[in-house]
Amino acid sequence: SAGNTAEGTADSSVVGDWKFGIALWTFHTVDFPQSLDKVDSAGLVYIEPNTFHKAGPDLKDSLILQLSPAGIDKLKAMIAAKGLKVESIYIVGDSTVDSWKKQFDIAKQLGVQFVTTEPPLNMWDAIDSLAGVYGVKVAIHEHWKGVSHYWNPDTTLMAINGHPNFYVCADLGHWPKSGINPLDAVKKLSGHIIGIHLKDIAAYNDPSLRDVPVGTGVVDFPAIFQELKKQGFKGHIYIERDAEDQPSNLPSVIQEVKYYNEQTAKLK
Repeated sequence: SAGNTAEGTADSSVVGDWKFGIALWTFHTVDFPQSLDKVDSAGLVYIEPNTFHKAGPDLKDSLILQLSPAGIDKLKAMIAAKGLKVESIYIVGDSTVDSWKKQFDIAKQLGVQFVTTEPPLNMWDAIDSLAGVYGVKVAIHEHWKGVSHYWNPDTTLMAINGHPNFYVCADLGHWPKSGINPLDAVKKLSGHIIGIHLKDIAAYNDPSLRDVPVGTGVVDFPAIFQELKKQGFKGHIYIERDAEDQPSNLPSVIQEVKYYNEQTAKLK
């Protein structure tokens, strides 16, 4: 019946609203231009660069955060030449507003919708107002206990409260290192998540572990995808590997793309 058809369309469009791509940290052992080649080989379009990536020989191997506006334009040209899209970037500032401003300048020039980052606790107001001025959202990311204040989703909720430009980037493989079930965290942060780092881990409560390919560890991705669908999530889902597989992370990324497509095709 027509009703069923419409329903079917609505179903598929849910995942159609998810922008699937890759965080370039996945290819942190090679420079920026080489990482773009690997993204190309994996058949992905959306990338989340970071400002601590080496920009490549044409740009004197400077870190992205040290590039001039002309240098950032060269990066943009490299990205455009591959047909890739940048709608967020991972940034790290220090305890000065100037350092954050510099990173927001780069983000703005790249034309992103949000920056993924872990703002210092005493700079919530300053960074929220910068985000407002630049018209760029902040997605709070979380490393694990002992490294990040945001290992506990409650801290992230506190940061969001009263800061209208703050949202969440859910790193699904980092939460288990701190003993947090990522499905519970995703539920707790409902309505605030605009980015996902798709990552898996072999066990809970072991910060020394490197990630494993998505679908081979403890994270319940089918349940998380179902929950995101239920929440009406519309955002970016980035594959991110911390591991340094030899010769590269590319084979595991290709495996993860296949896993993602298989799992999201089953969403009912």
